Amino acid sequence: MNIVVCVKAVPDPKEICKVRIDPATKTLMRCDVPLVMNPLDKHALEAALQLKEAGSASVTVISMGPPPAESIVKECMALGADRGILLSDRAFGGADAFATAFTLASGILKTGPFDLVLCGMASSDGATEWVGPLLANFLSVPVVTMVRRLESTANNIWTLLADWQNGYRRVEVRLPAVITVTRELNRPRALSFSGILKARRKTIEQWDLEALGVPVETVGTKGSPTIVSEMSTVENRREVELLRGTTEEKAEQLVSRLAERGLL
Repeated sequence: MNIVVCVKAVPDPKEICKVRIDPATKTLMRCDVPLVMNPLDKHALEAALQLKEAGSASVTVISMGPPPAESIVKECMALGADRGILLSDRAFGGADAFATAFTLASGILKTGPFDLVLCGMASSDGATEWVGPLLANFLSVPVVTMVRRLESTANNIWTLLADWQNGYRRVEVRLPAVITVTRELNRPRALSFSGILKARRKTIEQWDLEALGVPVETVGTKGSPTIVSEMSTVENRREVELLRGTTEEKAEQLVSRLAERGLL
């Protein structure tokens, strides 16, 4: 079985306050923010690694991003992925979900025949949940979203449990297919020292626009039908008033303040 896992390098949530907005392109400027693996993609990778350990499977990790995203692909290889590919080119910059899915699909097709494509149901920086379904469309295969459990993997027909509104749905899908996963699917493993050492001997392949062989009009900003007319930061300010005195006095002051504001 050939499994492809799509991973995304996203701004570290701990440093998210450093993300700025380009006033000209209306896109996020992430150059000053450290990159980490998208949390939900960790669950997709873990699912692939478990399938690899349960039988004969090859795991390829593919990511689209700037050169620093190579460290995320290297992390995946340290966890157990067999092959790592980074799609990186200035032409890919500013891509929306549509152009991102097209670029990833082009990379996946270039890797060769595949049986399964796994990815997180959403990214922490975009959260559109569109890339998985669009990816399946470009690859011409079925898709099941928000999968929380793999119930059966007999032959090429799998039975999956997936979230649906306030409940769940049981779905049968024939491979090859695209599956997007939730955090309930598994518990991602941690990096090991031996895995890090093994990853040092593995080479990450970097493919640019020329390597993919697709027109420049189909990727990045040029290939994105989404138009962002305006983007701005929101400043949250709160007024704080400290109440002093005994517990009873502070309780009376609090009730008085709430009553003044019509909240009682």
